[in-house]
Amino acid sequence: MSSTELPSVAAANVLPKVAPVRVEEGERLRSVALPGITLTVRSRPPRHEGLPPALYVHGLGGSSQNWSALMALLDGHVDGEAVDLPGFGDSPPPDDGNYSVTGHARAVIRYLDAAGRGPVHLFGNSMGGAVATRVAAVRPDLVRTLTLVSPALPEILIQRGAVPTGLLALPGVAALFTRYTKEWTAEQRVRGVMALCYGDPGRVTPEGFRNAVEEMERRLRLPYFWDAMARSARGIVNAYTLGGQHGLWRQAERVLAPTLLIYGGRDQLVSFRMAQRAARAFRDSRLLTLPEAGHVAMMEYPDVVAAAFRELAADADESGRRSASAGSAAAGGNSAGTSTQDTGTSLEDAASGETGTADTRS
Repeated sequence: MSSTELPSVAAANVLPKVAPVRVEEGERLRSVALPGITLTVRSRPPRHEGLPPALYVHGLGGSSQNWSALMALLDGHVDGEAVDLPGFGDSPPPDDGNYSVTGHARAVIRYLDAAGRGPVHLFGNSMGGAVATRVAAVRPDLVRTLTLVSPALPEILIQRGAVPTGLLALPGVAALFTRYTKEWTAEQRVRGVMALCYGDPGRVTPEGFRNAVEEMERRLRLPYFWDAMARSARGIVNAYTLGGQHGLWRQAERVLAPTLLIYGGRDQLVSFRMAQRAARAFRDSRLLTLPEAGHVAMMEYPDVVAAAFRELAADADESGRRSASAGSAAAGGNSAGTSTQDTGTSLEDAASGETGTADTRS
């Protein structure tokens, strides 16, 4: 793994040249080259040495910037990093064009293995929640706790607001939408996104809106922006239809890490009614419902999300200490060897079921 510090510059292989990615005060960006992918990683140095690592994974159309507010609130509790998934934020597209949920999960695993940071407190929002679920299911050794904000898990009756995302997955629709909206300004696009993602768009500050417009202008100049959106949307649809042991709900049942589930009552993309099903699926879970929140609670109510995570982490630490104490006591009278639990699946197996992601063009 090679890593290059980026004070505030765009990926070097992005053409044409675009504006630099925004970096909040106290944050750093670096580019990490891995086999088949190059990832931009946003980090916030912890206030103290020795804090446990955390990794934040954004959703469809998002970036590591979506986690800046929460990262700032948790820098006294975790050593936090947020990744730009391939083709999003400041990360260039993957070499193989694979934007499936499994492809994104493989990128996260590849980074954690190379960085040697696991096990981490893993966070995921929306598509990033599906990615994080798959990571936790197939590599439990990498995940200390799991925090999912409006995770994109399969629904039979999808939200009306999610229909355009499903349509975007259809071949040719991205190009059609690009032509149809070519006269839309960045401000119009941002207002539309905020109306869809926020429970109350009025919570966005004027500065936050200006920053979002600047980021939208930057993204629209990226030659692969719509391709990454369309193929990732297709990857979500494919993951929703994948059955058997590789289905996301089956994988949720295999997650061993203590899990915090966060759902917004005004979410237009992930149904609030899925909260109880998720709470039943994840074996060691707790549920936080925010009636006024939309799809991005970590941006709308970062204080509440931070407090809930701190409770999760504290309880997980206490449980770990009790288990370690019990294990030490048992070890005195048991000389049997240990074994590694078989998760019953692999990313390669799952990828074989997610067809039409790497070789289909919009």
